[in-house]
Amino acid sequence: MLLGDTLPAVARGGIGAAIRSHQGDPMKVRVHVSLKPGVLDPQGRAVQHALEGLGFGGVHEVRVGRTIELEADKATSDAQLTEMCEKLLANTVIENYRIERVPS
Repeated sequence: MLLGDTLPAVARGGIGAAIRSHQGDPMKVRVHVSLKPGVLDPQGRAVQHALEGLGFGGVHEVRVGRTIELEADKATSDAQLTEMCEKLLANTVIENYRIERVPS
């Protein structure tokens, strides 16, 4: 028997490993977050300016967002994912979000 086999899941792979070992196969979820229309995007403007400086004309507007990838239990409901976004993952005052369940 190996030493790792005698340790609890928490010690071998952290709390996430312990949760996954008890709740089945996880699913991947992507949350795409972007600024709402009308909200200034200084990062997007900087990227646009840099593209122009590199000789890429014809780019009229750049908006920069982010993608958050999660592994969650397959039993996680749409309502739970929405609550995660509304409470933590997106600032709903200035950002929109879109939840995507990634097929396995």
